Amino acid sequence: MSEGIVTFLITKLGDFLLERGKELEAVKNEAEYVSDELAFMKAFLRLADAMEESDSALRLLVKKVRDVAYDTEDALDEFRLCLANDNGYGIFSCFRKICRSVKDARARRRISSKIQVIKSRVISITESHRRYCNKNNIMVHGSSSDSTTRIECQRDALLLEEADLVGIEKPKKQLIERLLGTKSGREVVSVVGMGGLGKTTLVRRVYDDPNVKKNYKFRAWITVSQSYKTGDLLKHMIQQLFHVLRKPDPHGVEEMDYDKLMMIINKFLQQRKYLIVLDDVWHINAWDAFKYALPNNNHGSRVLLTTRNYGVASICCMEFPDNVYSLNPLSPEESHTLFCKKIFQKSCCPRHLKKVAEKILGRCEGLPLAIVAISGVLATKDKNRIDEWEMVHRSLGAELEDNNKLKTILSLSYNDLPYYLKSCLLYFSIFPKGHPIERTRLARLWIAEGFVIEKEGATIEEVAGGYLNELLKRSLVQVEESTSDGRVKTCRIHDVLRESIILKARDQEFVAVAKEPCMMWPEKARRLSIHNASQHIQHMIHIPSRLRSLLMFWGVDSLSGYPKINLSYGGLSLLNVLDLQGAPLKEFPSEVVNLFLLKYLSLRYTKVDAIPNSIGNLQNLETLDLKHSRVTELPVGILKLQKLRHLLVYFYQRDHDDHNYTKYGFKAPARIGCLHSVQKLCFIEAKQGIRLLMELGKLNQLRRLGIVKLGKKDGKALCSSIENLGSLRALSVTSIEENEIIDMQSLSSPPPLLQRLYLTGRQEKLPKWISSLHFLVKLVLKWTRLQDDPLVSIQHLPNLVHLEFVQVYDGERLHFKRGGFQRLRILGLNKLNRLKSITVQKGGIPCLQKLIILGCRLLRRVPFGIQHLPELKVLDFVDMPDDFIKRLRPNEGGGGDYLKIRNIPEVYCTHQINGNWEAYSVGSFKKGEKSPSPNSPMKRSIYHWKP
Repeated sequence: MSEGIVTFLITKLGDFLLERGKELEAVKNEAEYVSDELAFMKAFLRLADAMEESDSALRLLVKKVRDVAYDTEDALDEFRLCLANDNGYGIFSCFRKICRSVKDARARRRISSKIQVIKSRVISITESHRRYCNKNNIMVHGSSSDSTTRIECQRDALLLEEADLVGIEKPKKQLIERLLGTKSGREVVSVVGMGGLGKTTLVRRVYDDPNVKKNYKFRAWITVSQSYKTGDLLKHMIQQLFHVLRKPDPHGVEEMDYDKLMMIINKFLQQRKYLIVLDDVWHINAWDAFKYALPNNNHGSRVLLTTRNYGVASICCMEFPDNVYSLNPLSPEESHTLFCKKIFQKSCCPRHLKKVAEKILGRCEGLPLAIVAISGVLATKDKNRIDEWEMVHRSLGAELEDNNKLKTILSLSYNDLPYYLKSCLLYFSIFPKGHPIERTRLARLWIAEGFVIEKEGATIEEVAGGYLNELLKRSLVQVEESTSDGRVKTCRIHDVLRESIILKARDQEFVAVAKEPCMMWPEKARRLSIHNASQHIQHMIHIPSRLRSLLMFWGVDSLSGYPKINLSYGGLSLLNVLDLQGAPLKEFPSEVVNLFLLKYLSLRYTKVDAIPNSIGNLQNLETLDLKHSRVTELPVGILKLQKLRHLLVYFYQRDHDDHNYTKYGFKAPARIGCLHSVQKLCFIEAKQGIRLLMELGKLNQLRRLGIVKLGKKDGKALCSSIENLGSLRALSVTSIEENEIIDMQSLSSPPPLLQRLYLTGRQEKLPKWISSLHFLVKLVLKWTRLQDDPLVSIQHLPNLVHLEFVQVYDGERLHFKRGGFQRLRILGLNKLNRLKSITVQKGGIPCLQKLIILGCRLLRRVPFGIQHLPELKVLDFVDMPDDFIKRLRPNEGGGGDYLKIRNIPEVYCTHQINGNWEAYSVGSFKKGEKSPSPNSPMKRSIYHWKP
C-alpha cells in the first residue's frame, strides 16, 4: 500500500509545483528532488508490500517512507489552507490584503523550512534503502507490468456465490429435511465449521428455498457476530416479524429495555410457526440472550444457527444432539471442480498446469473461500507460463497450518493487487460488520480519498467503478444486492477476509477504528471510523492532529436524542472526508464551513433542514449528500462550489396506499448552470420558472438529472436543455400534480446514451423519441393515462430489461406480440383501472423472469399465453379482486387459472386483512377456503414502486 501513498503524493506534489512553483522558487529544486527519489523507490515498495511481514528491518524502512510521504502531504495542505481565506470586500479590504500578504510570506517560509527538513529525511531513507538492497542482493528493475492487464474478460465476477458453489446440494437437502421434519416441538439446528467453509451461504440457500418459505411464514435472519448488542438485534428481529403482517413496529420499541423486547417477541410467536436464523454465533451467551424470546409452542418451529465453535453448537443442541451439522471441507474432486470453474469456466485445467494446480489445491485443504481467493490471483496469470503458477505456489508457504494458511492465501491475494486497488480494499475495514456498503457511496469516498487515478476517455467515477469490478473479479468483494438492470447496488467482503484486512489496515496505520467508548487511537491516524457513534460522541476528547477522514456510524437508536457533535477540534482542519450519515443532527454543524479542504460531505438521513450561505467556503467540495435530510432549499453560496460533482437533495415519502412513493426535491439558486462540474443533480423543483430550466442546459457534464414539480408550460424549456446534455444516463421527470400534463414531445434529439428514464405525469401520447433510445435498460411511466396501447412504440427497444406502468393506460387490453421485448426481465403493471385482459403471444417477452400485477381491479384472468414465458420465476398479484384470486385456487377445475401457473416456481397473492397487508403463496391454498390457511402462508415482501 505504501506504493499507492507515494504515487498519490508524487502526483499531488507535481500539481502543487505547477500551481505554486513561482511563489516557492527557493525550494522548488528540493521539492523536485523529494519527488524524484520517492518515484525511484516505487518499484522497491511494490516488492516490499509482499515481504515486510516477515522482515522487521524492511518493515521499519517502509514505515519511514510512509511517514515522510504523509508529512510532505501535511506540509502541502497546511500551506494551501493558509492561503485559502478571502481578502474580503469593502472599506477594510486594503487592510486585509496587507495582513494577507504578511501571512502568506510566513506560510512560504514555513513550507520552505519543512521541505528542507523532508529532503534531509529522504536522503537518509534513500541511503538506508540502498544499503538494504545491497545487503539482501535485491535488484529492482522498475515497475513491473500491471497484472490487471492480463485479467481475462469475464462476464460474471469471480465470487463465492451460491450459483458457483460446489458440493452444496447435499448439505442443503439434509438441512431442509431437518427443518421440515414432523416433530412439533421447537428444535435447534446448528451448522458448525471453520471460517471460510461457506456456512452462511449454505444456510442462506436453505432459508430462501421455496419449500422452506412455504412452511415458515414467520422468518427472521439475525447476524450476531462477536461484538453484538442484544437490544439492537432484538429490535431488528421485531422489525422483520412485524413486517410479515405489514404492521408498524410496536409503539416505543426503540426505548424498550431487554425484558420488554423479549416479551414482545415471545408473545408474537407464541401461536405461530416460525424459523429464526442466528448467523455467526461465537459464544453461548448469545444463544442464552435469545432463547427465552423464542417459545416452544408445539407448532414445529425451528432455530437455525451457524458457528465456528463446536462447543457452542453442542450446547445449543443439547436436547437435539443429532441436529449438530458439521460442514466439512470440499473433497479433492469438489475442490478441483470449483477451482476449474473459477479459472477456466467450463473448460478443464490444461495438462501442463495440472501438477502445480494440484499442489496449490493441496494448500487450500478444501476450504471454498481459500480456493476462490487463490483462483482470483491465478485468473490474472498467464495460463501458458508454468513459472507464474509455480511462483504463486511457492508464495503460499508450506510451513503454515489451519487458519494461518488461509491468512497467507488472503495476504497473497492482497499483495498481488496493483497499488491503486490495495487502498480501495483496505477501505472496507472502515465499515462496521454487516453494514450495507453502497456502490455509489464507496466510489465517491474512494475519489475523495485520492485513491482513483484519472484516465483519458473516462470519468473518474467510471474509473472507480472499474476498480470495484476488478476486486469483484478477484473474488475479494462480493455483490450483496444488484439493481434490476444488473448494476451493483451494495457489496460486502467475506468475514474471514474482513478480519484479515482489518489487521492489515491497522498495521499500516491506514485507519483507526473506534468500537468502544474512550478508546485511544494513534496520533498519526489519517482516517478515523467511529462505530456506534452515539456512545462515543460524549467521550471524544482528543482527535488525531493530521486526520483526513472522519466517518461516524450510528446505532439503531441514534435519533432518539440529539447530543452535541463537536467538530471544533484542531485536528479536523485538514479533513477531506466528513461522513455523518444518520447522525442525530437538527442543525448544520457551523464548524464545517471552515473545512476548506473538504471534498466529501454527507448529512444523509439527518434532520438538518437548512444549509448556510457560507457553504460556499468549501471550494474543494465534490460531493454534497443531503438525501433524506430535511433540506428543501439551497443558498446562493452553493454556486461557488465549482468542483462539485454530486449534489443530492431529495427524499421519498410513501403514499397512502403503501405501494407508491412520492419524490420531494429542492429549490435551486437561479444561476445553477454555473456548476459546470456537476454530474448528478437530484431533484430540482421546476416550478421556479423557465429561466431555471434553461440554466440546466449549461450543465454538459450531467450524467443523472432529476426534476420534480414540472408544469405543462415548462416542458418545452426542459426539452431544450436536455438536448444539450449529451452525457446524460438517467433522467427523472415528475409533474407538479397527478393530473398535470408534462409536455415532453418537443425533445427532438434525446441524449443518445440514456439508460434509465422515469416519466411521471399526464401525457396525451407517448413521446416518439423514446423508441430511439437504443441503450435504454429501464423505463418507468406513471400517471400518463394513455388511450393508445403504449407497447406498440417501445416493444423493439433492444436493451430494455425493466418496464413499469403505473396508471399509464386507460385501454382494456394489453397485447405483447411475438418478437417484442426480447430482453425484458421485469414487468410491473400497477393500477391500470380499465384493463380487462393481457395477452402474450408465443415469442413475446421470452426472457421475462418477474411479473407484478397490482390493483388492476377489472382484470379477471391471468395473462393469456402466460405458459409461453419459459423463464418466468416470480408471479406477484397484489390487491386484486376476490374473483381473480379465487381462480388461482387448485380446486377450481377447468374454470380456474391454476393449471396455467402451476409450473411457475413462486406465485404470490397479497391483499388486506383487517387493515394489514398479507402475502401468500398460491401453493398454500386449500380446498374449500376463500383465503389461504393462516398457518400456511409464507413471508413475502410487498413490491414498492419507487423510481
